[in-house]
Amino acid sequence: MRTRSVFYVSDGTGITAETFGNAVLNQFEFKARHVRLPFTDTVDKAHQAVRQINHTAEIEGLRPIVFTTLANMDVLEVIETGCKGMLLDMFGTFVRPLEIELAMKSNHRIGRFSDISKSKEYNARIAAIDFSLQHDDGQSNRDLEGADVILVGVSRSGKTPTSLYLAMQHGLKAANYPLIPEDFDRRQLPPALVPHRKKIFGLTIQPERLAEIRNERRPNSRYASIENCRHEVSEAEAMMRRAGIRWLSTTTKSIEEIATTILQELRPERLSY
Repeated sequence: MRTRSVFYVSDGTGITAETFGNAVLNQFEFKARHVRLPFTDTVDKAHQAVRQINHTAEIEGLRPIVFTTLANMDVLEVIETGCKGMLLDMFGTFVRPLEIELAMKSNHRIGRFSDISKSKEYNARIAAIDFSLQHDDGQSNRDLEGADVILVGVSRSGKTPTSLYLAMQHGLKAANYPLIPEDFDRRQLPPALVPHRKKIFGLTIQPERLAEIRNERRPNSRYASIENCRHEVSEAEAMMRRAGIRWLSTTTKSIEEIATTILQELRPERLSY
């Protein structure tokens, strides 16, 4: 299988181009060599990008695939007229038809946040990330009334990465708490969480997968033993059923799928994209 070069050219970070491009490319079985060209925000940088793309085309004997998100029309023109790759201009594909449909011009803003010092959305995301870090793994009970989501589950069931994803991608203040043997002995949720039951969402996982994950961290320990994992998962699921908490298994789901399910179930008021 020959490798095909894929370029992501953007006048911002390139995250949008790469995310969209990867989603499309995942529909095809081929080996891609990813080349990121962020901050291509001047005509000179555009010419540099064209030279790199065209050189790759000559060396490999194949047209590179080029995803672009370029708001500056002068920069885009250089790419469009000089590039020997297969050009997929996402702004041109979506923004221009919307300008016609909405009967208005887009703001042609470079990047997601044109000036982070003035962006309330950006600052809210930073605050959400800080909150999620402070409330990771039950570190703090303070200000739980300010949480948008509180995740519970046994250790290593995916709570931390899901919390951070919700904060970074959606600006949500997400706390997470591990369910531990003391909670199972009491047969009820940690006392600090009880007043916030409506915000709680549970994560569980198949014991066999949990044992694999824990063995990577603490090999041959009781913590990672299959017997202990089965016991903890069983107790945690029973506790969540008694408490009427919605929950899902993370065993075969990606962070994105987990987060989307949580958003659909809890529908927090403060939600951004």
